Amino acid sequence: MKTAVTELLGIQAPVIQGGMAWVAEHSLASAVSNAGGLGIIAAANAPYEYVREEIRKARELTDKPFGVNIMLLSPYAAEIAQLVVEEKVSVVTTGAGNPSAYMKQWKEAGIKVMPVVASVALARLMQRAGADAVIAEGCESGGHIGESTTMTLIPQVVDAVSIPVIAAGGIGDGRGIAAAMMLGASGVQMGTRFLVAKECVIHPNYKERVILAKDIDSAVTGRSTGHPVRQLRNKMTREYLKKEQEGCSFEELEKLTLGSLKSAVQDGDADYGSMMAGQIAGLVKKEQTCQEMIEELMAETEAVLGRIR
Repeated sequence: MKTAVTELLGIQAPVIQGGMAWVAEHSLASAVSNAGGLGIIAAANAPYEYVREEIRKARELTDKPFGVNIMLLSPYAAEIAQLVVEEKVSVVTTGAGNPSAYMKQWKEAGIKVMPVVASVALARLMQRAGADAVIAEGCESGGHIGESTTMTLIPQVVDAVSIPVIAAGGIGDGRGIAAAMMLGASGVQMGTRFLVAKECVIHPNYKERVILAKDIDSAVTGRSTGHPVRQLRNKMTREYLKKEQEGCSFEELEKLTLGSLKSAVQDGDADYGSMMAGQIAGLVKKEQTCQEMIEELMAETEAVLGRIR
């Protein structure tokens, strides 16, 4: 399937794997890239040496393009920004901030830059800064979210910029990909679906919770703090929401979530771990290899678009 995004990135399928902290490491990223999509390694809050090792491990497993997601609030962001240049990474996606300070060095190194945006204003700013594409993410997604839904955000961003737009948030099958393309997107970013990839290293308890999730099984915590996060409901989210309603301080709320994502990913803590997942989890029903997943997604998308045509 050829689109502006596949041409830009040199990939076969217009599917980008989300840069999920503690989840998106070299084995998942390389498997997605080998399957024809674009795998992403999440730098998150990790230091230079760790991310460099992840990049080099991915290179041992794939000769296809892959990217690194840089969380700009990380204390190591400047170091990772330089690292991707040194390691000649193909693509950088960014989140939690404005990457303009690093754009010049990335562009001079030939790196494709695709910031995640949650508004039209930020999409326009990123285009002016030199971004090659933007990832417009709706609030249906897992993890940190904005306010607009994917259905409303994508067409407005498409109308506002001339660079390719990648849709994210609430996309879990070929119907979602086709819908995103009908709204003007040239590709999609998916996170929740890849949580249950066989190559994904998260704890089996986490995968099971995603597979068993129903349509109403996610909750958004942190709205009162200005940092809303979507995750699967459990004891932690119920306690957090109760404390929010009681007007507890940010510091007290933070105690509930400190280290909770790592405990979900590595230890499988289904009660107090932060099992980040989007609203699309209700559609995710089976574990597959990345190859099986992307082949199925593309077949579904072609079938839907074929009926429309």
